[in-house]
Amino acid sequence: MSHSPEPVWRQALAGAQILFVAFGALVLVPILTGMSPSMALLGSGIGTLIFQACTKRTVPIYLGSSFAFIAPIIYSTQTWGFPATLCGLFAAGWLYLALSAVIYLKGVGFIHKIMPPVVVGPIIMIIGLGLAGVAVNMAMGKTGDGKTVLVDYTTALLIAGASLATTALVATKAKGIFRLLPILSGVAVGYGISVSLGLVDFSKIAAAPWIALPHLVAPQWNWSAVLFMIPVALAPAIEHVGDIVAIGAVTGHDYTERPGLHRTMLGDGLAVCCAAMIGGPPVTTYAEVTGAVMITRNYNPVIMTWAACFAILMAFFGKFNAILQSIPAPVMGGIMMLLFGSIASVGLNTLIQARVDMHRPRNLIIVSLVLVFGIGGLTLQLGGLSLHGVSLCGIAAILLNLLLPRDKERNLEQQHAS
Repeated sequence: MSHSPEPVWRQALAGAQILFVAFGALVLVPILTGMSPSMALLGSGIGTLIFQACTKRTVPIYLGSSFAFIAPIIYSTQTWGFPATLCGLFAAGWLYLALSAVIYLKGVGFIHKIMPPVVVGPIIMIIGLGLAGVAVNMAMGKTGDGKTVLVDYTTALLIAGASLATTALVATKAKGIFRLLPILSGVAVGYGISVSLGLVDFSKIAAAPWIALPHLVAPQWNWSAVLFMIPVALAPAIEHVGDIVAIGAVTGHDYTERPGLHRTMLGDGLAVCCAAMIGGPPVTTYAEVTGAVMITRNYNPVIMTWAACFAILMAFFGKFNAILQSIPAPVMGGIMMLLFGSIASVGLNTLIQARVDMHRPRNLIIVSLVLVFGIGGLTLQLGGLSLHGVSLCGIAAILLNLLLPRDKERNLEQQHAS
């Protein structure tokens, strides 16, 4: 793939801008889940380089922390612990690798057959709504489980409201590069108010070294965490296909053909595995970066290499990591309410865009049961294993889609159409 010669300094500057655009979402995931922002930066940088190796550096896309895993990571860490959660995330990466093999052998149509919009839509909605209570608790100044009060209720609501309002205003009213940074803006305003009210502990920031080696955490085998996390990867894996098609539409190249969707999925899967191995959140192809590529019209994949290298360098700044971890719970709670709701809205939009007819009993049964299983907190005990949340919903949706009889009218319509 040929590109016009470009000075190295301009490539580096463009790479720094890409990281800046991805930065807000990239570090938000570890802040919300209690993971290390340094490990998120390291995993993101290394993951992008792995992706580029698998795709022969032909796709101008950056891999950042995946929002789809926020709620599952919070739940899994509280239930089985952090090392077991990393094991589940590593297994989620293996799902990408399996899908890559299936796409290589059978084509992408096979994936859409097993996971049509009526399956994917409600699963994404549960990823967003499953832990809506955690966001509300944090916005009210409590810990995610609601058991401990961290900040006075009235003060917490003030801070959460300011963070939420800023994020919403920037997302809807801002222009240019600022429109790409609504979450970062919300965090900045909420943090500023928290500092003025004396809620930020600066002693830990002062004690943190300028340069620090990221703290590596190894995964620990746990079947329950594995079975819980694998279905979560279905949504970002399908989103990956959309992102690759989207960046192809921007640049005018069909990346599903060359280097091939199996290669991009392989790169993403290996990057997720790598991030889990070092203790970082899973990574995914970033739509924000596709937006930045569209605005700047710089289609050279080399700029993603620069962005990845800058991310790896930033992972070693200890003070920076300490500042991010000092952000009070209500700041993140306000933003999480919008974030979790947005993820649920993406699931709803999946159903709307595909024109899933909810008057058909088959579709109604699939969507209704998945939503009630997920929001109601149904748990199935199978020996020493328990299925609940996204894992139960993912398996239930796929099985219902395969087992429920097809609508006769729909089959007749398809026959006439063909």
